[in-house]
Amino acid sequence: MFETIQQLLRSRMDDDTVAMRYDDRSWTWREHLGEAAAEASALIALTDPSRPMHVGALLGNSPAMLRSMAAAALGGYVLCGINTTRRGQGLAGDIRRADCQLVLVDGEHKPLLDGLDLGGATVLDVEAPTYLEAVASAEPLVPHREVEGVDPVVMLFTSGTSGDPKAVRFAHAMGVLCGASLAERFALTPDDVCYLSMPLFHSNGVAAGWTVAIACGATMVPAKFSPSRFLSDIRRYGATYMNYVGKPLALVLATPESPDDADNTLRAAFGNEATERDIDEFAKRFDCRVVDSFGSSEFAVVVMREDGCPPGSIGKGYPGVSVYHSDSVTECATAVFDDHGALANPDEAIGELVNTYGVGGFTGYYNDPVATDERMRHGMYWSGDLAYKDTDGWIFLAGRTADWMRVDGENLAAGPVERILQRLPAVRLVAVYAIPDEHVGDQVMAALVLNEPLTPDDLTKFLDAQPDLSPKAWPRYVRINADLPQTATNKILKRELIAQGVTAGDGELWEREPRGRTYSAISVR
Repeated sequence: MFETIQQLLRSRMDDDTVAMRYDDRSWTWREHLGEAAAEASALIALTDPSRPMHVGALLGNSPAMLRSMAAAALGGYVLCGINTTRRGQGLAGDIRRADCQLVLVDGEHKPLLDGLDLGGATVLDVEAPTYLEAVASAEPLVPHREVEGVDPVVMLFTSGTSGDPKAVRFAHAMGVLCGASLAERFALTPDDVCYLSMPLFHSNGVAAGWTVAIACGATMVPAKFSPSRFLSDIRRYGATYMNYVGKPLALVLATPESPDDADNTLRAAFGNEATERDIDEFAKRFDCRVVDSFGSSEFAVVVMREDGCPPGSIGKGYPGVSVYHSDSVTECATAVFDDHGALANPDEAIGELVNTYGVGGFTGYYNDPVATDERMRHGMYWSGDLAYKDTDGWIFLAGRTADWMRVDGENLAAGPVERILQRLPAVRLVAVYAIPDEHVGDQVMAALVLNEPLTPDDLTKFLDAQPDLSPKAWPRYVRINADLPQTATNKILKRELIAQGVTAGDGELWEREPRGRTYSAISVR
């Protein structure tokens, strides 16, 4: 087995099978990696060897992005994936924090850098004739360094759902391991086609997409995710494998259904954060296998669904994964459920998902020691995710650590309430979060995106019929929107919803009467 992606890609440099397809063009592995090696040579010649060789990539999912990733691996330097949805000082801060000497851009994203302080980084337009000529005339590649397994191949920023994004280093050995394990899990070969529509600047796009394709020599199809174009793309390219993160399955399922949806080449979808309903409906509608897992962007906590996984659970953790109280640094009690299936001991059972074995593949956030120390406490990795575990070891998410709510003196977590609301067929997307109570503590608020019409009376009847829903967990306010603020990886930005307070945005706002169970629409305030 190869120890580094550098070694793995070198083994494919004389391979004349198809490596990549984009629009009507295709590249063999020989062509793709030849271009990558030339780019690496050209960029190495432009950098200061006394400084970290970090190259930023502000690029969409395109041949240029895949070429730049392969170039970094072959050249022995680090490619820093820059979030294309970031703007202004946040975008500039990411580039400076990553110590980028160069920033690769395309015509679509180049204007985003106008007037920004990039800390002296040189911006290179990968579509400009001068750049293309420099790459075409580059000397044979002499790598910046011969890398080892622990060396990073890319640097990726977290999604930033609960704070500013942080830079995570993704090691060569981790890439080899991720790619090989998933290729084996789904029996992927060079005959397969990997549809890469999740952002390649994010951990899911790299670990569950790119590394899988290069591990087995499959064809890569870089694409921008589009629910309406999804099925036509699968058919056009003959895609057999896809990765996802966040809500893509739900977004695709919201498109009009056709009798021949199952007539496609897709065999497998792998990702995380899909609901059980979406997993089942997607697998049935498109006739494919869907495997959903849970993993932190830092690659330190991994939970995988297995056969027999009970409703609501995300699966069982890899060795070392447990649930701990952060204040006492002790393992949480096993979850106890009442006769209706509701969690009966939330204060004792809910805690933070940790890796008690240490930090796994996490080597610390780059240039952020404070955030690193927050994650790596007491010799363990603390994920920031709330969870609880039953007697058989099945893990249930309860939200982020910021998702604790104190309602009428009782602690509640957002995750279980969200899972209950997801049972309602009319609901496509849901976010549950706390808003301040006018007296003390919190009130529960829910934001919904619907598949079909829903009335306040419908919601009341549905909630009243859920035996495992605590009366205190009934949302006091419900906003109905056509969409919700999301990250580039389709994760709902609760902090933006919280900041908006008791408003409906561009939608409708419902209120439950105090101490009652009846909802009614109210004017936006």
